[in-house]
Amino acid sequence: MKKVYLDNGSTSFPKAPKVGESMARFITEVGCNIGRGGYETAYNLGETIFETRSMLCRIFNFSDEKYVVFTPNVTYSLNFAIKGLLKRGDHVIISSMEHNAVARPCESLKSLGVDVTISPCNSEGTLDIDQFCRSFKQNTKMVVMSHASNVCGTVLDAERVGKICKERGVFFVLDAAQSAGILNIDFEKFNLSALCITGHKGLLGPQGIGAILMTPEFSSALEPIIDGGTGSASHLLTMPEFMPDKFEAGTLNLPGIIGLNTSLRYIESVGIDNIFNVEKLLAEMFIEEIDNIDGVRIVGSRDWNRKVGILSLDFEQIDNAEIAFLLDSEYGIMTRCGLHCAPLAHKTLGTYPRGTVRFAFGHKNTKEDVRYAAEAIKNILND
Repeated sequence: MKKVYLDNGSTSFPKAPKVGESMARFITEVGCNIGRGGYETAYNLGETIFETRSMLCRIFNFSDEKYVVFTPNVTYSLNFAIKGLLKRGDHVIISSMEHNAVARPCESLKSLGVDVTISPCNSEGTLDIDQFCRSFKQNTKMVVMSHASNVCGTVLDAERVGKICKERGVFFVLDAAQSAGILNIDFEKFNLSALCITGHKGLLGPQGIGAILMTPEFSSALEPIIDGGTGSASHLLTMPEFMPDKFEAGTLNLPGIIGLNTSLRYIESVGIDNIFNVEKLLAEMFIEEIDNIDGVRIVGSRDWNRKVGILSLDFEQIDNAEIAFLLDSEYGIMTRCGLHCAPLAHKTLGTYPRGTVRFAFGHKNTKEDVRYAAEAIKNILND
């Protein structure tokens, strides 16, 4: 059976060329650690890790490699930012389009006396800026927001939000899980305090590696939520105050960083704009193919000035889970059905509790994949 992968919102596939080979080569030919060995191989490896930090700085217009902290994934990055900063009496604003990677840490802090406001978005997933501005309080310490929805692909106006946060002296943390490697993200232009990313989606790297890029001011305000060995300042029983060691306790996922290094090289060579344009073309083509099918609703914005290549469909006459099952079992088309770890977003979009069937295109998908998926949907609905 033909196989078509349309679940790039979960994790990208295929990965960038040579990602697997570089990771295997590290494991079989290098294998050592950094900060834990006084020999040339370890020092050379340290240079490669630093080079990876430097590439992330270039891609996101960030200025200082030592403020690039590696994490297991974007969820860890967001937890470090949210739980490391907010204390009893603080106020945080999130949007109603957030993934549970933002919503759950904030919800858990309520029991500790943190005040959480969910700023509403409209039925297309776009932030209501007027209500957002009215959400600020005297004790507002942080705004945490998704850049692009993992449910419907709508892009929130991070630049405008960043400007508002800067004017009010509030930290701004951006969840770029669905936009890093797909949209141009300018740390300085967006007035970010912290950028939380994962390597395995738009950055085309392996699972298990992420990062948080943060300003010196934000890092000073942030408390580590994980303590342990760093290979530095070993005489101390407290975490080092210098960066990035302050937040990098324990052995890093070095194979993951090596894989990310390879994928970042590929992204720089291809160009983020080119990657986005391919995904946009495929998603637009998909919309054209299915737009007039009775009983199918396209969820979220259609404005490509504020959208990535993620589309959610709500099938009004047949259970969405049955559609996803038939797409896979009869046609080999891999999608994701359900609430996508984002119940707030589905409530905003009017698709809670039934969820949607998500089609998330990658730049390695083809026009043939699009036509095949559209034809499969038509066949299932006509049976």
